[in-house]
Amino acid sequence: MSSSSIDGFEVPARVRILINAWAIGRDERFWEDAEEFVPERFLDGGGATDVDFKGNNFRFFPFGFGRRMCPGMNFGVVAMELILANLVHHFDWDVPPGQDKCTIDMSEVFGIVVHRKEKLLLG
Repeated sequence: MSSSSIDGFEVPARVRILINAWAIGRDERFWEDAEEFVPERFLDGGGATDVDFKGNNFRFFPFGFGRRMCPGMNFGVVAMELILANLVHHFDWDVPPGQDKCTIDMSEVFGIVVHRKEKLLLG
């Protein structure tokens, strides 16, 4: 190992650097109300919607990176894809008789989860 410079800081050789993930997860520069538990920030319209958790964005550093990354993030994405694929595969989807496919109201209502304003009725 040799000495290095990181963001203007000189790091001598053989010095171990520890990253404070707790502080990164509570940094007001990245999160509004960083000290509060606000899971909605990860939903559409929240403060984290522009962040790709698979990339190099350090806002998600408290969840870990690489092999030691929180398994819940990838598990959630894969589980939702599997559930949706099973629904599409196992059912014949169609609108009720007499309803035109082009007139379905797809507007949304926001809350803890985003859902349709009008119920989607399938035949």
